Amino acid sequence: MSLVIFKLIFIAVVFGLSLFIAMYSTYAERKVAAFLQDRLGPNRAGPFGLLQPLADGVKLFFKEEFIPLKADKWLFLMGPGFFMLTALMTSVVIPFGPDITIDGQTYALQGTDLNVGLLYIFGVVSLGVYGILIGGWASNNKFSLLGAIRAASQNISYELAMGLSIIALVMTSSSLSLRSIVDQQAGWHWNVLYQPLGFLIFIICAFAETNRAPFDLPECETELVGGYHTEFSSMKLGFYLFAEYTNMFISSAILATLYFGGYHFPFESHFDPGILKTLLSVAVLFGKIFFFIFLFMWIRWTLPRFRYDQLMNLGWKALIPLAVINIVLTGAIMLLK
Repeated sequence: MSLVIFKLIFIAVVFGLSLFIAMYSTYAERKVAAFLQDRLGPNRAGPFGLLQPLADGVKLFFKEEFIPLKADKWLFLMGPGFFMLTALMTSVVIPFGPDITIDGQTYALQGTDLNVGLLYIFGVVSLGVYGILIGGWASNNKFSLLGAIRAASQNISYELAMGLSIIALVMTSSSLSLRSIVDQQAGWHWNVLYQPLGFLIFIICAFAETNRAPFDLPECETELVGGYHTEFSSMKLGFYLFAEYTNMFISSAILATLYFGGYHFPFESHFDPGILKTLLSVAVLFGKIFFFIFLFMWIRWTLPRFRYDQLMNLGWKALIPLAVINIVLTGAIMLLK
């Protein structure tokens, strides 16, 4: 098998898996919410309600396409697609497992190992807000525009703190390559043990970046009807919703990769290199990812959303100073070693 064919197959699998996990995250979200509220959750479509995401997808496909009369049609159509595109692009640099050998040739379970993988992720993530801005502005609706402006302000505020938290991690890892960062964490050398404050800042910013509660101000129903996607229907709305769950999956993968050893697990040295170890490594990574997805859902259905002034104060007056202090402490510890 040539390298190009393997990469194409791998990218197609990751693409399909991202959509599948995003689709069933909607089911998991309802079940987690039901459990926390002492309800049953979806239980009609298929056994245990497992076909509910398919029913929702079919419903969205057959919903009426609606474009407001004074909306900018082409930008209105482009916004959801651009948001979905950027959500799917970030997974290309995430290492999903160790190298695998097929017919004597070694392949990496990674779309591409960029030596600036972290910068690539930040670059693509920062572009995602344009999908929200375009959709909100093109709707010609004041609530949509307010939601889009909130999303942009929130994105700028929390990306600064997130970037500063990563600087401390890069200082200790001496690399921007995700595979290199993962391989340095083999055994119990997880970065969360060396950068607990950086991890705390990063995960709070991840909640804000994905517009998840308690930071879901851009689509705050009690104030803005539905926020930036108020005027969207059918699969245009579906793209916005699916992209949010895709971002949650990617954010969980990045958290597991940067701070929790990625696909490495304790006692892996007892296993001989081969297909069994590779499968275990991939399973371990996805176990960590699913834990963080559950954490996203748990917090959404536990904490109330912030007021907008509280959201901005937390970003500018708390997280950014803490991230700067973390950089200074990391530098001081490295000099004293």
